[in-house]
Amino acid sequence: MDIATIIGLVAGVGLLLWAIMGKSDLGTFADSGSVAIVIGGACCATLVAFPIRNVLGVAKIIKNCFFAKSKDPSTLIADLVRYAEIARRDGILSLENVTGEIDDPFIVSGVQMAVDGTDPELIEQIMLNDLETIESRHDDGKKLFETMGRYAPAFGMIGTLVGLVIMLQNMADPNAIGPAMAVALLTTLYGAIVANLIALPLADKLALRSREEQMLKMIVIKGVMAIQSGDNPRIVEQKLKTFLPNKLREAAGDAQGKAA
Repeated sequence: MDIATIIGLVAGVGLLLWAIMGKSDLGTFADSGSVAIVIGGACCATLVAFPIRNVLGVAKIIKNCFFAKSKDPSTLIADLVRYAEIARRDGILSLENVTGEIDDPFIVSGVQMAVDGTDPELIEQIMLNDLETIESRHDDGKKLFETMGRYAPAFGMIGTLVGLVIMLQNMADPNAIGPAMAVALLTTLYGAIVANLIALPLADKLALRSREEQMLKMIVIKGVMAIQSGDNPRIVEQKLKTFLPNKLREAAGDAQGKAA
C-alpha cells in the first residue's frame, strides 16, 4: 500500500474541511447539483475522449496508485546475477530448471528465449516491444486522469455560468442574490478540488509508477542479454548497477560487504 498517496489525499481533504468549518458551516459548501455537473460532466467528457474499455478499467488504474508493489531493483539485480552464476557454472541450459521459481513472466520469457538459443538481437527486440506495449498501457491510464483533471475545472466554470444565469433570472429578490451566487461558485470550487487534489496528482503517481517499472524492465532486458552472451557474473552486476541511483548502489555495496 502506498502510504504517501493515502496521506496526501486524507490530509488534503482534512485541511479543506478544517478551513471551511473554522469559518463557516459545512452544509454551505454542499450542493448536489454542483457535484453532478463537475463529476458527471468530467466523466462524460472522458467517455467521449476515450474508448469505453479504458474508462471501465479506471478501478484497476486507481488500484495501481494505492496498492502497486514495485520490486526492489537491488533484489532484482541480485536474482539476475544468481542466474548468471548458474549459467556460467552449469551452462545456460541449466536455467530451464529455475524458470519455475521465477514469478515475473517478463524474466521467464527472456530467460526461456535465451535457453532456447534464440538470436540475441531477436530476444532484445521482442523484450523491447513488450516494454513499449506496457509503457503504452500505462500512458493510457495516466492520460485518462490527466483528461479528467483538465475537464473538471472547465465543467466547474460551466456550472458557475449556469448558476449565474439562474441568479440573473431572479434579480427581483435581492436577498436571494447572495446565496445564489455562492451556489454558483461552488462548481468552480469543486472543479478545482477534483483536478488538483485527485485527478492530476493520481496522473503524476501513475507516471512515477511507469518510470519505476520501465527501469525494472530495462534491468531485466540488459540482464538477460548479459546472461545470454555468457558475461562474468561480476560484469553482469556492474552493468545492471548502472541503472541504480548512487544511494542504492552504495546500499547494495554495503549489503554485499556485510554478507562477505
